[in-house]
Amino acid sequence: MRELINGAEAISRAALDAGCDFFAGYPITPATPILIDMVRELPLLGGTAIQAEDEIAAIGMCIGAALGGKRVLTATSGPGMSLYSENIGLAIMGEVPMVIIDCQRMGPATGAATTTSQGDIQFLRWGTSGGYPLIVLAPASVEDCYSCTLRAFMLSERYRVPVIVATDKETVSAYATVDVEHLKGAAVPPRERLGRNTPYHIFNPESPSEVLPLADMSTHIIRFNTSSHDPTGYLTKDPTQLTELNSHLEMKILEQRIDLEWYAYEQDQGAHTLMISYGISAGSMLEAASILRQEGHPVAILTLKSIWPVPEAILRQALGTAETILVIEMNNGQYLREIERLCRTDQAIRSVCSLSGELISPDDILKEGGFR
Repeated sequence: MRELINGAEAISRAALDAGCDFFAGYPITPATPILIDMVRELPLLGGTAIQAEDEIAAIGMCIGAALGGKRVLTATSGPGMSLYSENIGLAIMGEVPMVIIDCQRMGPATGAATTTSQGDIQFLRWGTSGGYPLIVLAPASVEDCYSCTLRAFMLSERYRVPVIVATDKETVSAYATVDVEHLKGAAVPPRERLGRNTPYHIFNPESPSEVLPLADMSTHIIRFNTSSHDPTGYLTKDPTQLTELNSHLEMKILEQRIDLEWYAYEQDQGAHTLMISYGISAGSMLEAASILRQEGHPVAILTLKSIWPVPEAILRQALGTAETILVIEMNNGQYLREIERLCRTDQAIRSVCSLSGELISPDDILKEGGFR
C-alpha cells in the first residue's frame, strides 16, 4: 500500500513511533508543519506539545523535559538554530539526549524564508563553542525523513547527545507517494536508567567512550550544570579532570564513527567518475547517474545520510579508484572541503553548487562533469 505524504509528516510520524512524548517549538518557515503535526497528534497519545514563546525557550524546555525522563523533539530552521546554539552547547556538556530537526532555508540571517538551501552544513558542526562532535543526519527523500528521524532518536539515547536531522524546505514541504512499509522501523529501546543502589557518576574517566546511563531524579541527587565538572558533577578546574571530561565528550562519538556511518553507495564496473551528494541534491545526482548509464557511461554514486562525523571510511573507499569527483550541494561548497581533505593530489574534484535557491538539475551535473 502506498501513501501520499510529505517530509514533515514523515518526521512527526517517526518521532511518535520512536516514543517521543515531549515536543517544544516555535513557528518558523519551513519547520512550522512539524510543530502543527506534533501539537495535533502528541497529546492524543498522552504526550506534551508546546508552542513556546521563542526558540530559546523551546530548546530550554526540551532540555528540562529530557532530564525529567521525556524523549524530546524540537524543530526549527537556520535562524532558530542560531538561537539554539548556546543551549545545544549546554546539552552537549550535560549529555542530554534530544533530537533537533533543522529545516534549512536560504540564509544568512532571515534570508529567503521560502527558498531551499543546504547552507547550514558547516554551522551545524561548528555552531557551538568548544568544537565537540555532534551527530548530524541528512535525509534525501520523504522516506529518509522517517528513517533518519527514527535513527536520530536511537542515537541520541545511545550516546546521550543532541542529534540533528538536517533536512530542508523542499524535502519537508514536497509530497511523495511512498510504500507504507517503508514508514515502519524498529522500536527505540527504553532509556537505560541508573539503578537505585548504583553510585551516581556522569562519566567513567577510565573508559572515555563509555556512555553511562542517566540517573533517576527520584533515587539520586543529580548535579547538572553548564560548566566543566568531575565525574560526580561538581565544578572543577583540575587539569586532569578537565582532560577526562573533555576526552569523554569527544571520544564517546569519535570512537564509534565507523558504526555511525550511513550511506547508499553504488559503483559500476569501470567507473572513474564519482558523484557525492546528500539531502535534497541527491535526487538530481541519482537522475544524472541514470542518464549516464543509459548512455553507456559507468559511474559511482555515493549518497551520504550521515554527514557528521565525516564518514571517512566509505569516502576513502569510494574515492579509491575515482579520477573525477563531483560534489553536489545547494550551498557554496561547504561539504566539498571535507572531501578535498581525503582526495589524492592526482584526483580532479569539482563542486556543483547552487546559490540561487533553484534546485540543482541533472543537466547541471552532467555539464559540470563534462558529459554535455
